[in-house]
Amino acid sequence: MITLLTFLLSWLPAPVAAPAAVPGPEQLVSAATLPDTLTRTGPDSLVQAQCPGYVRLRVRQVLFVGNQVTKETVLRAELDLQEGDTLAAATLGRRLEANRLRLFNLQLFNQVLVQAVCRDGELTVLYSFQERWYTFPIPIFSLADRNFQSWLDRPDRWKRVDYGLHIVRRNFRGRNEQLLGNLQLGFNRKYELFYEAPGYGRRRRVGFGAGYSYYRSHALDYATVDDRLRNLRQDDAFPIERQYATVGLRWRRTVRFLAALDAAYHYERVSDSVLYYNPGYFLNGPRREFLEFSLTSTLNQRNTFAYPLTGQYARLFVGYRAFVGNRTPNNLTVRAEYARYVALGGTLYYAVGATGQLRVARALAYPDRRALGYDLLVRGYDAYVVEGRQLALVRQGLSYRIFDLGKLRLSGVGGSRFNNIPLVFYLNTFADVGYVGQRTTPASNRLPNRLLASTGLGLHLVTYYDWVFTLEYAHTRERQGGFFFRTQFPI
Repeated sequence: MITLLTFLLSWLPAPVAAPAAVPGPEQLVSAATLPDTLTRTGPDSLVQAQCPGYVRLRVRQVLFVGNQVTKETVLRAELDLQEGDTLAAATLGRRLEANRLRLFNLQLFNQVLVQAVCRDGELTVLYSFQERWYTFPIPIFSLADRNFQSWLDRPDRWKRVDYGLHIVRRNFRGRNEQLLGNLQLGFNRKYELFYEAPGYGRRRRVGFGAGYSYYRSHALDYATVDDRLRNLRQDDAFPIERQYATVGLRWRRTVRFLAALDAAYHYERVSDSVLYYNPGYFLNGPRREFLEFSLTSTLNQRNTFAYPLTGQYARLFVGYRAFVGNRTPNNLTVRAEYARYVALGGTLYYAVGATGQLRVARALAYPDRRALGYDLLVRGYDAYVVEGRQLALVRQGLSYRIFDLGKLRLSGVGGSRFNNIPLVFYLNTFADVGYVGQRTTPASNRLPNRLLASTGLGLHLVTYYDWVFTLEYAHTRERQGGFFFRTQFPI
């Protein structure tokens, strides 16, 4: 498996080059020498030797090197220190490292280093960067199902693929803005354009987001029977059409604390064939329109965002749908998430996360009842879905770093962003528990109002550009087991 993953990754672009030159080592002390997945701050002996006897040090200058695209105002907005501030000498290393992680978690750089020099009680702080590649024209070839296991269970699986072009321009104008476009053909048609600016101005506190999406597909899951999705396919028609436009405001203190307020208009339509099999798919008729207002608040204090090993994460989402032009009741959704990551010593790490969700409405249409099996999952139940109003999910895992291959260099590939691939492998054991509450449910669906549980073992591969690949074996409470491949950190 390791050989196979290494071979596959050798076809992907990769970073890692030395950062731009900095002042000589006799003048500087580095506060970050280990990989960015978990950096421990070393002693400040050199600064103390340069400025002995100082309890507090004054920041004379903050410098940035290597940010050829990224504007300096974006970097300064993340720091909690600036010229003229005084810092406690005893906690200098931790303060510099905390700010280094803030810059690294902008997810604009392959590497961020911090160094400092002291003279007569005054500090010069230098942050050096290796910037990522920001433009990604990515060919689309994806499975037209919610996960790999669901796609594998379809008899017409090879017809259920999507193809096209996905274009992302990150760090647009050097201001950490993002442009995203999708041109997707095949089984599911999708045309999208989105713009996201996390913040404007010197302090970069208030930002803006907007987008438009049009989608239609030759197939639609119209009901859940035996805890599995029933699918309607129409080769000469599209049983589902969706489109929406959204605008919103963003408020951010730093990359670690974000809030978003969005308003969107949605239009959805299904064919008469869908209503033949499920007359209550939309509760009232073949189409619906609604306005959706949502507030999302995120506190992200993890050491790194892609594969966190220490820190905590919290997120609160509140969404309200107001339906237009029919008798469909409005509904309210509240979801709260919290996760904690702990270093246990050596190369052993523990993570636990909990999610709770509540939907309030007099009645819910079928697509509004989604709970487990979509973006949230008790691992091992990949082939099943569970609908309901209330949801609770707890996931925990114990990870052991089995080896770090460092950087795999690709001969014949030019450019520091492309010819080195960092590879870190973790062995992971996990246990998940979930529950979905629903007042009434068809007799054939046995998973609602039932405790779901699983345990398993996984191999996790962490590489650059925030890519995580996991291969897991899970065994459920119902004594079903299997291997599952995923492309993100599960907690």
